[in-house]
Amino acid sequence: MPLDIAAIQQMLVTDGLDGWLLYDFHGSNPIASQLAGLTSGGHLTTRRWYYLIPAQGRPRGLVHAIERHNLDALPGKKTIYVGRDSLDEGLTALLQGVTRVAMEYSPGCAIPYLSRVDAGTAEAVRGRGVTIVSSGDLVQRFEATWSPAQLATHQRASEALYRIKDRAFAAAAHAVKNGTPTTEYDIQQLMVGWFAEEGLVSDSAPVVAVRGNAGNPHYLPTANACLSITADEILLLDLWGKLAEPGSVFADITWVGFMGRQVPDRYSRAFGAAARARDAAVALVQEAARNGRDLRGWEADRVARQILVDDGYGDHVLHRTGHSLGEVVHGNGVHLDDYETHDDRRILPGAGFTIEPGVYFEDFGVRTEINVFRSEHDATVTGPSQSSIVAVI
Repeated sequence: MPLDIAAIQQMLVTDGLDGWLLYDFHGSNPIASQLAGLTSGGHLTTRRWYYLIPAQGRPRGLVHAIERHNLDALPGKKTIYVGRDSLDEGLTALLQGVTRVAMEYSPGCAIPYLSRVDAGTAEAVRGRGVTIVSSGDLVQRFEATWSPAQLATHQRASEALYRIKDRAFAAAAHAVKNGTPTTEYDIQQLMVGWFAEEGLVSDSAPVVAVRGNAGNPHYLPTANACLSITADEILLLDLWGKLAEPGSVFADITWVGFMGRQVPDRYSRAFGAAARARDAAVALVQEAARNGRDLRGWEADRVARQILVDDGYGDHVLHRTGHSLGEVVHGNGVHLDDYETHDDRRILPGAGFTIEPGVYFEDFGVRTEINVFRSEHDATVTGPSQSSIVAVI
């Protein structure tokens, strides 16, 4: 999607900024590369480049002579540099007349997903009398929001994930009922095949976890390290994917089953707390959207996590409440996080994200994960929400 220079400039004026300075070296700033259209088409980016979108006037760039055409798709004049002296001179000229610019920077690295500009480059910019502020909300609006077409790809991917989830529970139940040995890895590999049938791609095979493995949020079974699936135990499925089409965005869900008919009270209580935490975060996001009120990512995390704390699970929380979704599963938009980081970015219209509170123990874990899309005046959960642990058999 081409950069909307006029819309960016309008936001820069509103935010009191002189410009947005995009910078990358060797892929160190994938956000800038994505915005500049350098993530596909065989572009080589082995040299430093800068691209300044000023609040007023034409954009301008600074590119190395051997990669002089990398920014040709973007409007504005491009200055060519070769050696370090001409780079220094070019950067000074590029920043002439600006005193306050946004970059992919987070004070104190509070949001590491955004903090992509290295300290030396920040020093070079500041050394020219320029103040750097975070580009967080600019990135959200112009790189991390979904178009209507992208929302449609998410919905199709989401529907496919729910079908795969149901097939996985059914396959595990059939094996256990019939006394057929099966493992986490066996079910995972069935799911990988169903991803292909559904036209989904992902950066990883799904999580299939039983017993203590469900207490590890990032556990992945392998052929050589996995547990058998047997009766009367937790079975957690975490699966994420997107359509194999350009511009598609991810869906990401987690459901919990029990390989028996009567779910133990200890498991039910833990899942009930996670579900209440999830629903509290959904209600807060919807209320803010419907009333046109700014809401920050940390606020949604805090309201969800407080429920877990009040229910006695505070020591068993291992991660934030949710993350941005985009063309990569952990997108560049706002995360619902006041735990691992303090994400003070706004939840803006067009944002897609997960809500996924969980609690974890040595012998089991539970998590409930849904996806939410924030429209102009509302927020919608894009698939079914699990109300209780599924009795699979």
